[in-house]
Amino acid sequence: MKKKAFKAALPYTLPICVGFLFLGMSYGFLMRSMGFSFLYPMFMSMFIYAGSMEFVTANLLLSAFNPLSAFLLALMVNARHLFYGISMLDKYQNVGWKKFYLIYGMCDETFSVNCTTEVPEGVDQGWFMFFVTLLNQIYWVGGATAGALLGYVIHFNTKGLEFVMTALFVVMFVNQWEDTKDHVPALIGLIGSAVFNFPGRKRTTGIFGDCIYRTPSQMEKEHIAQYRRWNCILYAAGAVCLLQVTQ
Repeated sequence: MKKKAFKAALPYTLPICVGFLFLGMSYGFLMRSMGFSFLYPMFMSMFIYAGSMEFVTANLLLSAFNPLSAFLLALMVNARHLFYGISMLDKYQNVGWKKFYLIYGMCDETFSVNCTTEVPEGVDQGWFMFFVTLLNQIYWVGGATAGALLGYVIHFNTKGLEFVMTALFVVMFVNQWEDTKDHVPALIGLIGSAVFNFPGRKRTTGIFGDCIYRTPSQMEKEHIAQYRRWNCILYAAGAVCLLQVTQ
């Protein structure tokens, strides 16, 4: 039963494997370039297992200690998973102990496969979803660890490498915009984030603390630009993701 489910799940995860290895290695290189040991990206990808939040966490680890800020930022970045979980309630019934790991390991790509794929006849659905989830996490952890280890021997200019995840969100945003007729949530996200990051707007520390809303005199301009990009893309992509799930 397990072997059959594994063979059925593997082909669905191979396209994700290519993307995860590339993104994971980029993340590993980024962490190594910031001075972290390979253990950081390895364990962060293993236990956090949220690509976008892991890239953000790299900067949080170098910022002032602010647990409330980190919590609220993580909630904002990954709030869409609340709706993913609700939509998977029926599928996660009667899968036994695997349910706990399925909940823990559900990322965007895993959700997409497990939610939309018709399990082949004769294959146990619980084990199929389990192996999809497990394989995807192995790809991500392996890529992040490999990138960090290669970072010890391969040295190059990593400036702008953190934009990889932003580019991913842009692609997701465009694809979901094309597939969705109702663009109101997406427009709300775009307009809201644009207003929120308007260049002339006076900045305060606010509930998100210093990690996002410091004034230019307190943070290098390139870091401010980076956080603005994150805000804009995450608000927009999040709005479209919520629209897709709730439909």
